[in-house]
Order: sequence, then structure tokens, then C-alpha cells
Amino acid sequence: MQATRSLPAAFAALLVLCLAAAGGAAAQTPSRNAATETKTETSDEATLPERPSDAAYMAPLGRLAMILGSMHFLRKLCDDPQADVWRDKMQELIEAQAPSEADRKQLIASFNNGYRTFAATYRSCTSAATIAVNRYQKEGAALAREIGSRYGS
Repeated sequence: MQATRSLPAAFAALLVLCLAAAGGAAAQTPSRNAATETKTETSDEATLPERPSDAAYMAPLGRLAMILGSMHFLRKLCDDPQADVWRDKMQELIEAQAPSEADRKQLIASFNNGYRTFAATYRSCTSAATIAVNRYQKEGAALAREIGSRYGS
């Protein structure tokens, strides 16, 4: 099932390289139409919303998603011409992982939370924003390596 799926090692390595290189504006949004996501109930049985999996890799993957959202906002704020790479990497992560709908929503929410946390605090690129970028870059690279080595295929 979804809970035993592993993160592709090649993608994890690519993400490590991206985070290790010096290299966020709109938050990640679900790509599917909300109207198509609603499940219909039958009179015989009520459908419960799908719950996120308890897979061990979801916690570090959620943290990585939050870091990517933060990097996306901060790099964009600091006029990095390649700032959109962080949003793109988040999309690639979701596509590579192919999570359940509940896990996908959880990862997107983590990305958005990282983005919005800094958007609520920073209005211009300051030295503190630059320090945050450097710290998150190091943490994200270490986390991507750990996820790849621990849960990679």
C-alpha cells in the first residue's frame, strides 16, 4: 500500500544537490479541482475522509515540504532569479512519491505553512532572511540525504 512506498533514491539525490547549491511568491496549491475531489455518499454507507498515512517517512517529508515552502518565499523575497526552483522541486517530490490524496494534501499544507510563516514576518530581504535561507538550505540538504538513505529504494 501507500504506507510502504519508498522515496526514489535518485530523486532524493537530486533534491540534495539542489538544496546544497545556492540557488521562495505564490504558495503551492492543490492542482485538482475541489469539485472533483468531493466524494459522493450513498444512502447505504457514508464515506469517511481519507486519513494521512502513518508511514515513517511522512514526518521528515512533511518537514522537508515546509522547508521548501520557506525557501520558495525567502528566495523570491531576496530576488533570486531561480527562486521558483523550490516550488518546482516540491511538485517533483509529490509526483515522484505519488502519495495518497490525504498525504498529498498534507505535504501541500506543509509547503504552504512554510511559505506563509515567512510571508507573515518578512516584507523585505534582510540579513535575518539571508541567515534563515542558509540555515534552511543546510537543514533541507541533511534531511533530503537522511530521507534518501533511510527510506530510498
